[in-house]
Amino acid sequence: MKPTSSFRGKLGRGMVAAVAMLAAVGTTAACGSTGSSSSSDSEISGQLNILVSSASASDTAFKQVNKAFEAKYPKVKVNFSSVPNDSYPATKASRLSAGTLDIFVLKNFVEVPSYAKDSTSDDTLMAQSGGLVDLTNESFMKDYTSSVLKAQEIGGKQYSVPTGLSYSTGIYYNKKIFADNGLKAPTTWSELESVMSTLKSKGITPFGIGGKDTWPAGLIMLGSVASEYPTLAAKQALAKNLWTQKVSLTDSKPEGILEKTQTIFNNAQQNFSGAGYDDLPAAFARGNFAMMPAVTWNEPTIESAVNGAFDFGYIPFPASDNASDNSVLNGKIELQLGVASATKNKAAALKWLSFFSEKSTYTTFAKTAGFSSSQPGIDTSKFLKSISQYTEKYEPAWDQVWVANNKAGEDAVYPFNYPALSPLGTKSAQSAAASSESAWSAAF
Repeated sequence: MKPTSSFRGKLGRGMVAAVAMLAAVGTTAACGSTGSSSSSDSEISGQLNILVSSASASDTAFKQVNKAFEAKYPKVKVNFSSVPNDSYPATKASRLSAGTLDIFVLKNFVEVPSYAKDSTSDDTLMAQSGGLVDLTNESFMKDYTSSVLKAQEIGGKQYSVPTGLSYSTGIYYNKKIFADNGLKAPTTWSELESVMSTLKSKGITPFGIGGKDTWPAGLIMLGSVASEYPTLAAKQALAKNLWTQKVSLTDSKPEGILEKTQTIFNNAQQNFSGAGYDDLPAAFARGNFAMMPAVTWNEPTIESAVNGAFDFGYIPFPASDNASDNSVLNGKIELQLGVASATKNKAAALKWLSFFSEKSTYTTFAKTAGFSSSQPGIDTSKFLKSISQYTEKYEPAWDQVWVANNKAGEDAVYPFNYPALSPLGTKSAQSAAASSESAWSAAF
């Protein structure tokens, strides 16, 4: 899985040969490709194949865009596919190899620091090898916030449309349950411990976690890192110090990430390791638990499930006893859309991205998907306005900073080894940290 979000999907574990082949195919196709977003409407026709990693809200939003696009460009047939995150990398690779993909979501799409260059992601390698269309000079790219574009540059160039921003280090809480039990939203770890203790004394389950797909349980780990390393500089320093082995995963502070994650696991619903993330909104709406870690893009689904039965809020996970460390939500650039250089319909692909980027289209998409806007001046939802105090400054989550070492063992992928914690696994925090340190050290 990818440690995110988006922490949605698995971190690439190599696939170097496949990337090299796809890049070669893309480069060859790029030499003879034509078309741009400036092509006249009458020239736009044919099949347009789009692949994304699935999420209910964003899938709905994409389908709305596709319907509107086909209405404006009736000669184009959009073939839209969304697949589960776990199977997305294999599906993408297969379809790129077969030449049946035009627009698709890029994963782990970031330039890595020099100390980790051997662990560059598949999609970043593809861009660097000519397998993606260079979007830098496309007029629609000017619609996006410059700081967001800067964060996704590869070699100073743009290869993707950033569909939005999402935040992954917060927890939803049931305001009615809190009010009925005289509780306030916690702003520190000690306050959270007190909240959990009070809830349990009243027979109320503190947390609901969707552990079946593993990654949702990792949101607690992301929240813990966000509090313990509250700035980008702090996260970057941690990553570099782990790569240069100046810090061990068994040191007190890194191990503390797992200890706090385990504490939340111990305060979650029974058998949460078998609960699906998509099942949580309905359970939250029924009042089965008071809080749950979830990503902001899932808010429309949660809102629909609750259906006005009670008010709920969203706050940063408070893993530090210094409240200021818990005052900013961490997030990521969501569902970055690239165009394969091997596309058979570059004109339609670029026209679709241009249409998507139009203010009216994008505003509707972002609201439906539940994304924070990656464009300036876009009207946001009531929910996103309610958390604006936590998102005034964009702070990337740990999964946007960390680069896994492809030579390290599975226990060091994140590298905070939360999947090993009970009940996802069988280990204690101390044992899980030791396993991740062993797997990490073996790579050097």
